[in-house]
Amino acid sequence: MGCIVQTSSVEEPSELRRAGFSLAALAVAAALGATAGAAGASPPVVAAKGERQSFVERVTRLSDSGAFFDTDNLISNESSYGHVLGALERLEVHGGVYLGVGPDQNFAYIARIRPTLAFIVDIRRDNLLQHLLFKALFELSPTRVEYLVALYGRAPPADPSSWESRPLGEVTGFVDQSRPLDDHGAGVRRRVGGRISSFGLALDDSDRATIDRFHRTFIDSGLSLRFQTFGRPPRSFYPTHRQLLHETDLEGRPASFLGSEASYQVVRELQLADRVVPVVGDLGSGVLGRVGALLDELGMAVSALYTSNVEFYLWRQGTFGRYAAQVSALPRDQRSVIIRSYFGDSWGSPHPAAVAGYHSTQLLQHLADFAEVHRGGGFRGYGDLVLRQTVELRSGALGRKSP
Repeated sequence: MGCIVQTSSVEEPSELRRAGFSLAALAVAAALGATAGAAGASPPVVAAKGERQSFVERVTRLSDSGAFFDTDNLISNESSYGHVLGALERLEVHGGVYLGVGPDQNFAYIARIRPTLAFIVDIRRDNLLQHLLFKALFELSPTRVEYLVALYGRAPPADPSSWESRPLGEVTGFVDQSRPLDDHGAGVRRRVGGRISSFGLALDDSDRATIDRFHRTFIDSGLSLRFQTFGRPPRSFYPTHRQLLHETDLEGRPASFLGSEASYQVVRELQLADRVVPVVGDLGSGVLGRVGALLDELGMAVSALYTSNVEFYLWRQGTFGRYAAQVSALPRDQRSVIIRSYFGDSWGSPHPAAVAGYHSTQLLQHLADFAEVHRGGGFRGYGDLVLRQTVELRSGALGRKSP
């Protein structure tokens, strides 16, 4: 049975206090980093030595060897990722520990939830390597425009700080109108590689080559980059990165963590403090048990678990039961939720909550409801899972659940 943890929105978690790194310190670090970047003077503030050591220890302790999956997942294929954001706010899902899978759509949830700690778990070691790329870019980029131009190997604008209040369309437009730097952004790639080396993780030449290949793919493709599959034909509805960045929640507000400077800084603060931890692991094996054990040690609760459509594959490979047991045992509070994605083309029919024009459907369920069903005999199948006790996402309907 999962541990129910009572939380407060104003008290700093004890794990932060033990580490000697307060929430105020995180804010100061971000402010100093932004100031240094604007002045072009000193390198960005990074985590204290103890925090960096904890980062390496957590990656190593929680990860296993990983396995192959037939997509590159450099970007998401879920155009609907932002549709749960308004509901997360209204349910007051805030703070705690965020768990997620996949690439940078996690940052949209992190920016809105503002967790103290985040773990990005994926069966592919490549996902860990990609998140090291993201981490380096955050550390090197005091503003969101600098982050995006570095990701795409473009030169930054003359005065990045003047772009902080500009709409995202102008930021992406700047990238679209700029040519890649010489030799596929070789200078940016070298700086990123140097920053990754400072993290202290054991990486071999193959790992470093993979990270560089990922970065070159962003640079060479530009914002027209799409989700790629291997051994399966590409789908025409896969969005470009440009489209994903310009998605909104159901109230029409920007969904991306790059939608505003404030959202970007929320994620950057955590990255600077080494509190976004990439982990290699199969959700159908023991990784969530290891994460849960660590959270029990720290006295921290899960605020949100984002699974994308991984549960579909767990049902297919016969490991959903083990996954469900570990999810049900995660420490949680009364606001803890599961965010999942449903693709009607994979299951054969659209979801009742599908939004017109979207091939994916974002779903929300209270973690306590999931655990209750598991204790009561479990879900009857994937269809039962995605239809039972889902929270209505639209404003005015929130609080009602499907039966």
